[in-house]
Amino acid sequence: MKRREFMGYAMAAGAALGFPRSLGAGAPAKAKIDRIDIFPVIYPTAGYFKFFGGPGGSAGRAAVIVKITADNGTVGWGQAVPLPKWGKPDGALIPLSWTVNVSDIEDVGALVDEGKKRGYRHFNIKVAPDPDFDAALAREVRRLAPETFLWADANGGYELETALKAAPRLADVGVDVLESPLRPNRISGYQALKKQGALPILMDEGVVSPTDIEEFIKLGMLDGVAMKPARCGGLASCRRQVEICLEHGLMWLGSGLTDPDISLAASLCLYGSYGLKKRAALNGPQFLTVDVLKKPLRIENGFAPVPTGLGLGIDVDEDKVIDLMNRSSGDRLLRS
Repeated sequence: MKRREFMGYAMAAGAALGFPRSLGAGAPAKAKIDRIDIFPVIYPTAGYFKFFGGPGGSAGRAAVIVKITADNGTVGWGQAVPLPKWGKPDGALIPLSWTVNVSDIEDVGALVDEGKKRGYRHFNIKVAPDPDFDAALAREVRRLAPETFLWADANGGYELETALKAAPRLADVGVDVLESPLRPNRISGYQALKKQGALPILMDEGVVSPTDIEEFIKLGMLDGVAMKPARCGGLASCRRQVEICLEHGLMWLGSGLTDPDISLAASLCLYGSYGLKKRAALNGPQFLTVDVLKKPLRIENGFAPVPTGLGLGIDVDEDKVIDLMNRSSGDRLLRS
């Protein structure tokens, strides 16, 4: 799907809920929002992922599902995927990467094998703060998957001196890109890492708006950005950030916040509309064990087909939403 088509479908969805748009002859009159239902839920998870451990050992991916009903009966669904710590596509396929997040090198083999059994051929690793462990982790993943696109994500966990030592070592053992090596306010540190040039340096957590990217580019802090619509406040902001990267010849990678199905569909539509070829770190299918769709999204041999159909190309099953909310011990919040 072309970018113009993507935004056209998004505008069509907005128009159905009363947002302004130019309508052709014979088009239906604008509808008004009649009701908003909010469903707080927790998607059960499988496997270890450090961001989902909770007090008392509880685990799950918290999300908020929103149903908007117009006065003409039109229904729209959306999803937000908070993290306390911080259209009609054309059938394109987006290759996904499998997340390797371990505390013991002995666990790498089994985790990589699990990803391979599910059809994944590309891997991203969680690194920092220990460059010795990180180099060993990267070396082992590269050994087990020699053809992989190996993406290291530090989540801002290095200090500058350590990052300057870690980047060349990670490059030497086969890492392709290093994401968020420092906290986002370490401007001179990012400049030093980019000048060092051991690896392409991507930013993530520090980029919320298009203005952030523009300023970081002017300061010479990055080689690209890992995109996350949920972090950026939605599709419009993330779309503009992709375009800024394209305008400046920077790398952009598709990522996410372990997005559940509705949010995942939005990311796939956006990334598909811009023809993403590099591997996307969308690990919701790896860690989440339930869905709320009438027809679940398919992951085939490590590839995610971009949903087809109007809007996000999916149909939400409200009974599944209510069941998940009840299992999450949540209460539906209603607003008129």
